[in-house]
Amino acid sequence: MNSHKKKMIAPVVISIIFIVYYIVYFGFIVSLIDGVLKIVFGIVPAVLSAVMIKVCYDRIKEIKKGEEDDIGKY
Repeated sequence: MNSHKKKMIAPVVISIIFIVYYIVYFGFIVSLIDGVLKIVFGIVPAVLSAVMIKVCYDRIKEIKKGEEDDIGKY
C-alpha cells in the first residue's frame, strides 16, 4: 500500500465515525421529542453529515496532490 493510500484511511474512518455518531445521537433525540423540533433535529444530522463528507473529500484531494502536512504552511 503506498503512503498516499495509508494517509487517506484516517480521514475516511474519522468521517464515518462522526456521521454514525450524528445519526445515532440525533436519532435518539428525535425519538424523545414531538412537534416541529423533530423536523429540526432531523435536518441537523443531514447537514452535519454533508459537511463532514465535503471536508473528507477536500482532505483526500489534498493528500492526492501531495499536501499531507498542510498545517505546516501556517
